[in-house]
Amino acid sequence: MKQLLDYIPLIVFFTVWTLDERVINIAGFDYTLGGIFSAAEFLVVTSILVYGGIFLVQKRLDKMQVVTLVVVILACLPTIYFRNTDYLKWKAPVVNWIFAAVFLGSRFVSDKSAIEHMMGHTVDAPKHVWHTLNTVWILFFIVLGAVNLAVAFTLSESMWINFKVRGNLIITFIFVFAQMPYLAKYITEEEQEEEQSSSTTSPP
Repeated sequence: MKQLLDYIPLIVFFTVWTLDERVINIAGFDYTLGGIFSAAEFLVVTSILVYGGIFLVQKRLDKMQVVTLVVVILACLPTIYFRNTDYLKWKAPVVNWIFAAVFLGSRFVSDKSAIEHMMGHTVDAPKHVWHTLNTVWILFFIVLGAVNLAVAFTLSESMWINFKVRGNLIITFIFVFAQMPYLAKYITEEEQEEEQSSSTTSPP
């Protein structure tokens, strides 16, 4: 559910971008709806509303949500003000590289790596497994950031936006799914231990 909420601003961004630019009147003010700059404005507003709502309900935001919100604001505001998409093109690379830095830094500030904090409550894997996965995620974020940067500055706006919305989601899904066989052993072992525990404690 949380992951779906995180994608709402991006979906709104893409939807507004696909609209043909048109001038609409709102309370006596003319507003140009549609196109990249209107989409950037909606991205800022929607991000603030979504993450603000999450904060009101949960009383907190996780590190990735804070990073995403801050970078969205810092990338979109100059894009809107200067009418220059170069600022927005740096958003995805910077977010991914910050995530890489967070995952790397987690090794030194906690006894648990970032990936173990994220998945440790569902998978009971040994430390060396979490260490390996954390390293893999660091490399993934670095590479994905570089790919986003290359796509943003070498391909057309249409291809960039479609990759930003769809390509990143598909690549991340494949990457996460590819880790399942590696973790399946520990998920199975945990389930077996729970079954054995329940069978020994259940009344005859």
